[in-house]
Amino acid sequence: MTKKTPDFTNVCWQKPPASDDHATRLGRAVAPEAARHEGLSGIHPLDNSLDAFAARYTLAGVAERTLDVQYYIWEDDMSGRLLFGALLAAASRGVRVRILLDDNNTPGMDGILMLLDAHPNIDVRLFNPFSFRRLRFLGYLTDFARLNRRMHNKSFTVDGEVSIVGGRNIGDAYFGAGDQPLFTDLDVMATGPVVADVCDDFQRYWESAAVAPLSRVLEVNEGEISRRVQLPPDWLENPMAQRYLERLRTSRFVAQLESGELNMLWAKTRLLSDDPRKGEGKVRLRGLLGVRLMRVVGEPREQFDIISPYFVPTRSGVAHLLTLVRKGVRIAILTNSLAANDVAMVHAGYARWRKKLLRHGVALYELKPQQHSGRATPHDRGLTGNSGSSLHAKTFSVDGEKVFIGSFNFDPRSALLNTEMGFVIECETLAKLGHERFIRSRRHSAWELRLDRRGRINWVEQEGEREVVWRKEPQTSFWKRLVVRITARLPVEWLL
Repeated sequence: MTKKTPDFTNVCWQKPPASDDHATRLGRAVAPEAARHEGLSGIHPLDNSLDAFAARYTLAGVAERTLDVQYYIWEDDMSGRLLFGALLAAASRGVRVRILLDDNNTPGMDGILMLLDAHPNIDVRLFNPFSFRRLRFLGYLTDFARLNRRMHNKSFTVDGEVSIVGGRNIGDAYFGAGDQPLFTDLDVMATGPVVADVCDDFQRYWESAAVAPLSRVLEVNEGEISRRVQLPPDWLENPMAQRYLERLRTSRFVAQLESGELNMLWAKTRLLSDDPRKGEGKVRLRGLLGVRLMRVVGEPREQFDIISPYFVPTRSGVAHLLTLVRKGVRIAILTNSLAANDVAMVHAGYARWRKKLLRHGVALYELKPQQHSGRATPHDRGLTGNSGSSLHAKTFSVDGEKVFIGSFNFDPRSALLNTEMGFVIECETLAKLGHERFIRSRRHSAWELRLDRRGRINWVEQEGEREVVWRKEPQTSFWKRLVVRITARLPVEWLL
C-alpha cells in the first residue's frame, strides 16, 4: 500500500508567524542569549565523539515542531538505529521529520527507509538516487556522470532553533563506539541567525531536481516501523550499547542549554553551501563552494593550518600554497598517513606532491594509526583519537582569526563533484583553540615529514627524548605502497 498521507512539503515547514517565533522549548532556551548577541551566532564545539551522539539524540528528544536531517552516510548500526528511533519517537509526538540522504551509501537500507517514509509525519528523500537497487554498479555503466556526483553535506536541525553542522556522518565509526576504526571528527552546534540559513539551505536541497521522494524510487509500503528500527532483544548487553546509554544518562546537554550553562562562543558565522545543482553538473566554477570559501576567508597573512583527511592539492592548489609561502605565510597540514587512510587510493593524489611542498617550506604531518586499546570506558578522542583512528575532521584556521568547520575536503572531488557545506566562524578564541589542538595532535599522534640530504622523505616521530625515523611509509605493506605509486601515475586525480 502506498503512502496515503498528503505531501506537506510546502505547508508544514513554512516559517511560523512572528508572534509564534521561539515558542518551542528550544526556542525559549536560545532566544534570550541570542537577543543579547544581536547579529552573532552561538557556537558550541562538539569534538568529543560520544557527546556529539548524545547532542543529536537529546535534541531530537525535545523537538516539538520539525527535524531536518541531511547526511552523506547513515549506517544501519547501533548509533544509526538509536537515532532513527529518536526520529521515529519525535514523529510519533507530532514532530514533522524530513530525512535527506545521499543514495550512494544506502545499500541494504531500502526496507527501513520505506517503513520510516510510511509514517505520516516522516518524509524521506534521496539525492541522485540509483535506478538499480541491487546491482548498483550497473547504474555507473549507464549514468556515470550523474551518479559520480554525491551530496556530502551534513546537518541536523531541530525546530529551526539549533543546528549541528560539521564533518560527522551517522554511524558507530563516527561516534567513538564500536569495533570499526574511529573516524575522529569535529562538529559544532549553532544557535542564532545562522540556523535560519541552514533551514533555508535544507529547503533548497529538498526541492532540488537532484533530489527524489522515496516513493518515486521505491514502492513504499506501510508496516510495523518500530519493530524494524529497534535493536535486537539482547542489544542492552552489548558493550557498545552501554557506552551510548551511559553517555545519554549522564548528558546534561539540553539542561545546560536551557540554563545558559553550556559554553557558547558568540561570533559572526556564515554558512557556505554548494548549490544543489552541482549534483547535476550545472554550477559554474565561480559559484562552487571552494571558490567562494577563499573569497570569504580572505588570503592568509601569517598562519594557515589545514586539517583534512583527504588532501589532494592538485597542481593549481600547490601553486597557490607556494605563493602564500613566498609571501611569508606559515602553512601546516595534517592529513591521514597511508596506514591510517580509509581510502588508500586517494593517498596517491597527495603523495605525488609531498616532496615539492616540503622543499618549499610547507610543514606536513600525517596521522599515525593507533592500536585498539581494548578499553570500554568512553574517552575524549578529540581530532585524532586512540582506537584504530582515521582522521575525518575537515577544518582550517587562518591567522588565528577565522576557522572553517564543515564537510569540505581539500581534494578535487569536494571542489568539483560533490556538494559540500560548512561554517566560516570569525572567532579568535575558536581559531586559537584549533591551532593549539593542531599542535598537540601533530606532536603526539602524527609523523612529521622531513627531507633528508638526498631529498628522500623521512617520517619522524618522538619517543620520549629520542626521534625515531622511518624511511618508508610507516606501518604499510610493500603492495599497498606499490598501489599508491601506480595510482599516482594515472590521470585520475580529478576523481580522488
